[in-house]
Amino acid sequence: MYTTLKEVLKEAESLHMAIGAFNTHNLEMLPAIIKAAVHQKTPVIIQTSCGTANYVGHKNLVAVCRSMAEEYGVNVVLHLDHAKDYDEIRKAIDAGYSSVMFDGSSLPLKENILGTKRVVDYARIHHVSVEAELGTVGGTEDGIAVSQEDACYTDPEDAVEFVKQTGIDALAVAIGTNHGQYKSKTNINFERLRELQKAVDIPLVIHGGTGVKEEDVKRVIDLGIRKFNVGTELLVGWNRKSRECYEEHRENISNRDNVVPCLDTITEIVERKIHLFKNMDGE
Repeated sequence: MYTTLKEVLKEAESLHMAIGAFNTHNLEMLPAIIKAAVHQKTPVIIQTSCGTANYVGHKNLVAVCRSMAEEYGVNVVLHLDHAKDYDEIRKAIDAGYSSVMFDGSSLPLKENILGTKRVVDYARIHHVSVEAELGTVGGTEDGIAVSQEDACYTDPEDAVEFVKQTGIDALAVAIGTNHGQYKSKTNINFERLRELQKAVDIPLVIHGGTGVKEEDVKRVIDLGIRKFNVGTELLVGWNRKSRECYEEHRENISNRDNVVPCLDTITEIVERKIHLFKNMDGE
């Protein structure tokens, strides 16, 4: 069914796994991601940036997620990722998004708390889940760069106060991952993640999941990560396959013949990631 982030993360906690959160960069990607989750028999979180939501249309995205969740019997969350503008968040909630993220990570702690509380208050009226970020993840998000010098780890003491004051459903933590990293892999600060797991009692989220080593996935899940964001790997996979198809085919071929192979690439990536996120010992 079409559901909330809070509900699917509750299931992830009970099964000691993480739920894959996959950024769709266009409307075509969306069904491929959901069908991959159906094959893997898991819930799925569809994420969009504000830019993608405005490009595709909020209500179009909501309609596809709702209809596919019902048709395929899979739990689907539609989540607005890294939104900094309250009006953009309100627009998504009013259109039917079931989950939103307020990103006040660049703000001082008190301002981040105040901004997050404002979002939580509005979201609660509409039964929408809220994720927020504390600390700063480096790299590039929706074309906006954050330098490594500006990135900083999440402070456990601040996290306790932040969660207490805001009432959020999930906390994105900065533990060494980077948005947009795909040519290399990151070194995660496992000790900081362990401290955060002990400090707060809500689900933790990794951003920049493309840059996490496969052998580290189980370890971070064991340390409380329940939502695992993947965006760059999908974008890179789509663009590489798309370039290959458009260079190979003549100009008057149906565009469908160029797009379908890209969708196959998306399905393969999502299924492989979901299998890792299930956190099954011995497999």
